[in-house]
Amino acid sequence: MQRFVDNVLAVSKESVKTFTYEALHNIVRLINGVSAFLLTLLPGKATILEGLHGWELRPTVRGPRYPRWMEHGVSSFNKFIHDLSVDSDTSSEDYSSAEEDSEEDSDGVCPASPLSRSSQASRANSHAKNIEYWTGWTMFLLSWILFPVRFLLGIALRLCRLFHSRGSTTSSIGGGHKPSRFHSFRRVHTPKDHIIHRTTDRRRGVIEDLHLAIEIFIEAIFDFFHKAAHFLLSPSEVLRVPYRWFSSQSTGHEDSNGMSDTSVPTATLGENDPTPTERKTTFHQSLNTDARTCQDVITELGYPYEAIRVITSDGYVLLLERIPRRDSQKALYLQHGILDSSMGWVSNGVVGSPAFAAYDQGFDVFLGNFRGLVSREHIDKNISSRKYWRYSVNEHGIEDIPAMIEKIHQVKTTELKISQPELDEEMNDDQPYKLCAISHSLGGAAMLMYVITRRIEEKSHRLSRLILLSPAGFHHDSPLLFTAMEYLMLPLAPILGPIVPGLYIPTKFFRMLMNKLARDFHNYPAVGGLVQTLMGYVVGGDSSNWIGVLGLPHYNMNDMPGLSFYVAHHLAQIKHAKKFIMYDYGSASANMELYGSPEPLDLGEYYGLIDIPVDLVAGRKDNVIRHSMVQVHYRLMKDAGVDVSYKEYEYAHLDFTFSHHEELLAYVMSCLLLVEPMQKQPCNQKASRSREKAN
Repeated sequence: MQRFVDNVLAVSKESVKTFTYEALHNIVRLINGVSAFLLTLLPGKATILEGLHGWELRPTVRGPRYPRWMEHGVSSFNKFIHDLSVDSDTSSEDYSSAEEDSEEDSDGVCPASPLSRSSQASRANSHAKNIEYWTGWTMFLLSWILFPVRFLLGIALRLCRLFHSRGSTTSSIGGGHKPSRFHSFRRVHTPKDHIIHRTTDRRRGVIEDLHLAIEIFIEAIFDFFHKAAHFLLSPSEVLRVPYRWFSSQSTGHEDSNGMSDTSVPTATLGENDPTPTERKTTFHQSLNTDARTCQDVITELGYPYEAIRVITSDGYVLLLERIPRRDSQKALYLQHGILDSSMGWVSNGVVGSPAFAAYDQGFDVFLGNFRGLVSREHIDKNISSRKYWRYSVNEHGIEDIPAMIEKIHQVKTTELKISQPELDEEMNDDQPYKLCAISHSLGGAAMLMYVITRRIEEKSHRLSRLILLSPAGFHHDSPLLFTAMEYLMLPLAPILGPIVPGLYIPTKFFRMLMNKLARDFHNYPAVGGLVQTLMGYVVGGDSSNWIGVLGLPHYNMNDMPGLSFYVAHHLAQIKHAKKFIMYDYGSASANMELYGSPEPLDLGEYYGLIDIPVDLVAGRKDNVIRHSMVQVHYRLMKDAGVDVSYKEYEYAHLDFTFSHHEELLAYVMSCLLLVEPMQKQPCNQKASRSREKAN
């Protein structure tokens, strides 16, 4: 009878699970089908699914095809990585997935990363882990409910044990100890540890979480009925369970909060001791979100990493990240744009990222991060949201960038004087290194503001070359949405500013939800294609991979870049004035105090102060900052006598950082290589300069 009941419950459970699974997926298929139908109705967007591939961070040695500009051994590190991936496939076969391999090979795209593949096994075990989780909690609660009975019966059982021999007690203790040793031995070699060794870049979406929650609920319900049936049909079998509870010794309760601290052996390229060391890493298995940082991506790829905290003059704490090459006399500073972070410069892996390419070419690479995180990093730990977000583009250009570049100068000067003492005498007051900068979007406007204001103040900007990828600064030719925001924000700024000082997702739950929705957009291409198309319409037809960028790891539940209302207000002022102006504080007295004039400075009138070569790059498909607006920068610089170049590509706005384009990377690297490092002076020149100083 008991077996019959078990079979009936098992069949019923699987039937219910199958029904709910199919119902959920039919609903999803319906949504995906309706999205595909709507896509066919949108003009010129019926074929968007053919070229839509959701962007996914792939920090893997099996990266894209070796680029043309790195041939003939120009990039030794990338060549080593490429040869390693071609010649030895055994390391990746351990965690390969036939399903992913077939998908990638059929599309002609590079194989999925080991991180993506390891997540397949993680997903396969997630069901069992969650069942174990709820079962553990149920047993825990029952044990506390029955604690008084267990305590009284336990006293009686302990009195009975006094009559056992000491030899049997010793053997029982030894027998109880052996399984723990065996368990610990097996734990070291379980596939789970091999999988955890590589952090997954495969998150669960909302649909997958919903399916998993329904399945856990069904398992819990049928488990209750299964135990109730066993109690009624086999009471003697059930009574053995509390007996084992009472007779067993207390061994503590395992942590079942969905977190696991795991020691991960790691090694970083460039360390004095390359022996892998143990590092504590916490994985959020229950939420299954990708919260990797720029540091994680850099170190996973085997590059060295250093984090430098920079404090601005107004108290903001900035993170300046570095891929250090301490003895190099060539340094590169990369600055991101709006609602972005340093992750954008490493997001395309070893081969396609400007940061890694520059490092391989001998540069000491610094990755800047503007102020404006949800975590609100400031020296004043109790700073209010209203005060923290009270900054415009001005503060990016005259506070953030100067603080980071001065920190770079301090670090490089100190390190080079230690590693190359002869430079101290050779360079005198000159900086012993060459510093180039690459900036994107808003970072480009802030960088121009920095150079011009430093020249007005007669201070050194320490830069040798400036490469601006689709820089902001002129916006009068922009999409309809930006025009609507201009007319909305300019009159309402005094009212909206104090109420909504920062534009960001305020709670962890909604940040996690957005991160998971981005995964659903990737899993269901028609839905993703519809959202991608609507985003393109919002920004005037820009064809950037908006869906892919929403899934970036730095848009996670713990922290994310935000946008100050006053930065948006400043951009609206620039668009309305049709000039590249600094922030207008709304009164002649406030402007006079800061600028020395009742009107904010028009930076375009001061382009003649730029004394370094500037390379402008625009995208013909960029409708966020149209190429006509980048041409305004070019014409003003050309008329002012600046050594400026201009280049156009068939790119959208986000393609400059989040897409792998060999021609763009080749052009950027060719511009950087035009800057020669500081040359050592001959001995006779050193002697003559010493005599001049003596005289």
